Amino acid sequence: MGSIDDADFKNQRGKLLDTYGNEFEIPDYTIKQIREAIPAHCFERSAVRSLSYVARDLTILATVFYLFNRFVTPETIPSTPVRAGLWALYTVIQGLVGTGVWVLAHECGHQAFSPSKILNDTTGWVLHSSLLVPYFSWKISHGKHHKATGHMERDMVFLPKTRDVYVSRLGKLSHEIGELMEETPIATAFNLLQQQLAGWIMYLTTNVTGHNFHERQIEGRGKGKENGFFGGVNHFNPSSPLYEAKDGKLILLSDLGLALMGGLLYCLGQRFGWVNMLVWYFIPYFWVNHWLVAITYLQHTDPSLPHYEPHTWTFTRGAAATIDREFGFIGRHIFHGIIETHVLHHYVSLIPFYHADEASEAIKPVMGRHYRSDTKDGAIGFLKSMWKSARMCQWVEPSVDAQGEGKGVLFYRNRNGLGVAPQQMAPIAE
Repeated sequence: MGSIDDADFKNQRGKLLDTYGNEFEIPDYTIKQIREAIPAHCFERSAVRSLSYVARDLTILATVFYLFNRFVTPETIPSTPVRAGLWALYTVIQGLVGTGVWVLAHECGHQAFSPSKILNDTTGWVLHSSLLVPYFSWKISHGKHHKATGHMERDMVFLPKTRDVYVSRLGKLSHEIGELMEETPIATAFNLLQQQLAGWIMYLTTNVTGHNFHERQIEGRGKGKENGFFGGVNHFNPSSPLYEAKDGKLILLSDLGLALMGGLLYCLGQRFGWVNMLVWYFIPYFWVNHWLVAITYLQHTDPSLPHYEPHTWTFTRGAAATIDREFGFIGRHIFHGIIETHVLHHYVSLIPFYHADEASEAIKPVMGRHYRSDTKDGAIGFLKSMWKSARMCQWVEPSVDAQGEGKGVLFYRNRNGLGVAPQQMAPIAE
């Protein structure tokens, strides 16, 4: 009887609607089909080719630094406003190229950089430490994100609020959604600004946007832990419930990388002045953080994307709960295609970025209607999507007509009257 009941549960899904109102179907292909569709040469990794991209990006950073310090000076450009504008441009350029360096270190973390694990981890540790990223710490937590993408209790990043959690933070009950006023555009803009300025640092230090179900995780170190500073869940403490005991030395090695980079920055600040360091390094550093958060947010937050309760989630379904976007020349040549080929990356993260376009095209026939992309208007469309997602994607809940397994598929809803309306729920009788 149990197997019959399970079959009925899975066959009864009801009508599932994403935020736009489009009917959603749960993916029905297998990871084996995905992998078999990808040409064998796409899995080939070249240390020389990957290192050439590192050399290219570092050369651009050094050249831009030299040219601005050599020619954007009071002697060559007497106008202070013009110089200030050019140095502002400098921070933008260095932030873009620095993000590309970040992406190459990310390749190292997935072992997509070369066939050598030692070369991958050494290169990744150096590059990420130079950007104040704890390489091994983030590599481990990011790997868990890949293993549980779209899972409402195990995913590690940009995990959406449930309806109950969303309203509880506003001091309301779940059935009172209809009584909430529309969120003002100013409030949306403020929340986005907070996310873009501090989101990455808050994620590293407090696990913001990550789950808080640590007691249920297999590492078994989460009892009594909650997201927060110091004793809470962070990427710097070897005893954090994000990690297992065997990870301790790697977490400390990550911390050592940050300490060495911090010491170098301090010495440079003492030698050349902190105003210079603000312009040379720290403002570009915040640009890198901004792009990292924007890219990650828009890879996993869109009105068309589902999230899954534990009983409905599978790896194949979760990996499809991502979306490809387009960022033009910058996305493909400076950011190394991380925006344009993210769906593939969640299925096979070992494929290097320079084979990702071909591999993405190969899996599209297998995914069919389940492949999602939003490439309208290129880079401008990418930036517009941040606003659209912030307004439309406030919490997740099941579709009104969901049944059986379908009740474990959650979609974004909002109180702004955009897209499919939230469920109307009667108050629970006391």
